[in-house]
Amino acid sequence: MGDKANAHPGAAGRATAADHPASVRNVVLVGHSGSGKTTLVEALALTSGAVNRAGRVEDGGTVSDYDEIEHRQQRSVQLSLVPVDWDGYKINILDTPGYADFVGELRAGLRAADAALFVVSASDGVDGSTRMVWEECAAVGMPRAIVITHLEAARADFEEMTRTCAEAFGGDDPDAVLPLYLPLHGDPGPDGHAPVTGLVGLLTQRLFDYSSGERKDAEPAPDQLPLIAQARNRLIEGIIAESEDETLMDRYLGGEEIDLKTLVQDLERAVARGTFFPVLAAAPAAEGARQGLGTVELLELVTGGFPTPLEREAPAVTTPEGRAREVRACDPDGPLVAEIVKTASDPYVGRVSLVRVFSGTLHPDATVHVSGHGLADRGHEDHDVDERVGALSAPFGKQQRTLTHCIAGDLACVAKLSRAETGDTLSAKDDPLLMEPWQMPDPLLPLAIRAHSKADEDKLSQGLGRLVAEDPTMRLEQNQDTHQVVLWCLGEAHADVALERLRSRYGVQVDVVPHKVSLRETFAGRAAGRGRHVKQSGGHGQFAICEIEVEPLPNGSGIEFVDKVVGGAVPRQFIPSVEKGVRAQAAKGVSAGYPLIDVRVTLLDGKAHSVDSSDAAFQTAGALALREASADARIHLLEPVSEVTVLVGDEYVGAVMSDLSGRRGRVVGTEQAGGGRTVVRAEVPEIEIGRYAVDLRSLSHGTARFDRRYVRHEPMPAQVAEKVREQAEDAS
Repeated sequence: MGDKANAHPGAAGRATAADHPASVRNVVLVGHSGSGKTTLVEALALTSGAVNRAGRVEDGGTVSDYDEIEHRQQRSVQLSLVPVDWDGYKINILDTPGYADFVGELRAGLRAADAALFVVSASDGVDGSTRMVWEECAAVGMPRAIVITHLEAARADFEEMTRTCAEAFGGDDPDAVLPLYLPLHGDPGPDGHAPVTGLVGLLTQRLFDYSSGERKDAEPAPDQLPLIAQARNRLIEGIIAESEDETLMDRYLGGEEIDLKTLVQDLERAVARGTFFPVLAAAPAAEGARQGLGTVELLELVTGGFPTPLEREAPAVTTPEGRAREVRACDPDGPLVAEIVKTASDPYVGRVSLVRVFSGTLHPDATVHVSGHGLADRGHEDHDVDERVGALSAPFGKQQRTLTHCIAGDLACVAKLSRAETGDTLSAKDDPLLMEPWQMPDPLLPLAIRAHSKADEDKLSQGLGRLVAEDPTMRLEQNQDTHQVVLWCLGEAHADVALERLRSRYGVQVDVVPHKVSLRETFAGRAAGRGRHVKQSGGHGQFAICEIEVEPLPNGSGIEFVDKVVGGAVPRQFIPSVEKGVRAQAAKGVSAGYPLIDVRVTLLDGKAHSVDSSDAAFQTAGALALREASADARIHLLEPVSEVTVLVGDEYVGAVMSDLSGRRGRVVGTEQAGGGRTVVRAEVPEIEIGRYAVDLRSLSHGTARFDRRYVRHEPMPAQVAEKVREQAEDAS
């Protein structure tokens, strides 16, 4: 890292197949939209030599090709991979979406990577969603570093932003978040802003000048040394505090000058352990320049301070039947265990899967077993099939560079896996294995759709199937109660992307319709009804009369049918017919067209005809009796109620509780969750929380999350029920 003053830029820009896990680094870029992640990827590609100064991508294409494809990917908010080579290492850079709606893509990137670069804009700061991702990384001990971008902004202040990052990410130890370099400023411009032209390495005390477009190493001027002394001393103390050598701090405090090599080694170990989080600065190269500011330093950190795939503990592995299986971590000669972290459709080659290999070596044209993945509730089928792998490739812009193999620890794109989906495990066909899945966010925003035309209706099912195959964070529901097709999404942007993909990729035009919740009906008190179905129109007639009594039952009781007929008034063979008619009418509803539940229907009496009575006649009579009973009774409309659990920062608790109350919710409890956050639990009618995923994000500035669980149906307030009935009448 800091001791590599003259690392050769662009040592090898062309991505190739790695031959050993120790030469691979898998890094995920994290940050909110607009923080500069994709621009940083482009700068790293330029510095590494993947793009040369003339603006040509190796093997054809141009820089503008790369810009176009990457920015298009960002607009369509997908996880994207850019592999580059640096100083003999292959670095797989995973660029993640910055929108909260696409946290599923982000978590896929975290699964595929071994370390994270948090990209923070000097002009925007740290948002709540970025803090939450930091906590997710901390929970699994993932190594992290921070890159501050947009230093060219008029009000950008590197030191102030470093302090902000220390407060946001340092927790109880702000000295675990410290800069490795300080920016150097040139002469102020007309607006008074002094541009950043170089960096000073705090450990090496070397100056790295980028003003010419090439990184030049120089001695700092004598008057610059005092400016960095305080930051350097604090950095050294922070590194020593994380050292495994417990005598080092005493020696340092005693005045001993600690060897630079020892400091760098301790720094690299602390970064790899996830206990120290260096802060760096980066900026894109000026037009015509070869290197962006800070990109060499960043590549040195990735190759020297981030862990190899060998140091990562692999997720648990079992057989498809659930028996635990020990698999040596990241062994290229071990059994094949790979995982699909991203699925996309290419108009020319079909389905393309981004795969992380955790064990063994994946070869093109091999037959593998596909296992996964426990998401049947989201419209994804479970897989237990053999498939043949197509070509392996490493993507860059519009190029797909063919790979001869992909070893444990590396990533590759795999073509022609027609059945496999995101989250599935690939293993040897004679030794099928299954990896423990990563946690998928629960989609909580419903999007009810219908085909725009008959032609769209014919293509809708296939288009939806492909859509959810690509995105495991999306849930497809065919609601049997409301007869709606519902796509459950993570937010409005997620829903917009889903609609656009249906239209542009699969040629399906759909209309968005209001989402309906599954309402129910029940009797508020006892009621009686008489069903009379008597018809005679020549030939065989119809005759059936039955008398029933209806009474309400406790919540969750369903429909109970009781026979109390005496004296054979209704012949025994027709009593099941009455019950069938009653249940059929209950399913259709008796007031506003919603299913009737939680009642006991008692058959008391009736009449039959020796010739004209039939099964069909008594079914009709049973239905008529239930409708007549409802005509003189008070019918309650029942709405589903969910338990909503909100995890929110303490500063927003009052606003969240007030908002829930405004949704007819009942707060049932709160408890402290640590880290300045509170869990709020409330019971809220589902009709009031259709857009809660969007509204809560706005209310809490993106820092809160929630989940919901259906608990029961309960009576709807009279004024609300009346509106629902009026809407039902208008629709009919």
